[in-house]
Amino acid sequence: MFIKFKSAYKKIAMGLLSYMPEEKDVKKLQETIRNYEENEQWQLYLWKEADDIIGVLGLYFYEDNTARLQHLCVNPSYRDEGIGRKMVLTMKERLDGDLIGCDETVEFLGACIEDNEKNKQTGEVSG
Repeated sequence: MFIKFKSAYKKIAMGLLSYMPEEKDVKKLQETIRNYEENEQWQLYLWKEADDIIGVLGLYFYEDNTARLQHLCVNPSYRDEGIGRKMVLTMKERLDGDLIGCDETVEFLGACIEDNEKNKQTGEVSG
């Protein structure tokens, strides 16, 4: 389940975002969080399962409602369980416009969409 980012979740969000290679530098990470806090075009969502926040997904919205998947990270303890794919596909269903990737996310986004299309054709459900 997605939770919209609020300042109360700042430390959790920063911790999850820090797993992304381009967000390792503290100053860069603080700038990223500031974008999500201050700019309406930047929206950050936390993924919660049971009582744990285990993932983060960040979008940049263009004026035509297209959203660019800017950040996507799952806590390493929960990786390889299909959570990132579930996050992407859930968000894609909720958006009014298209979902596109940035340099860091385009490959994963494409794989999620491709797998989802294959599963629809075969009737399988992916995790």
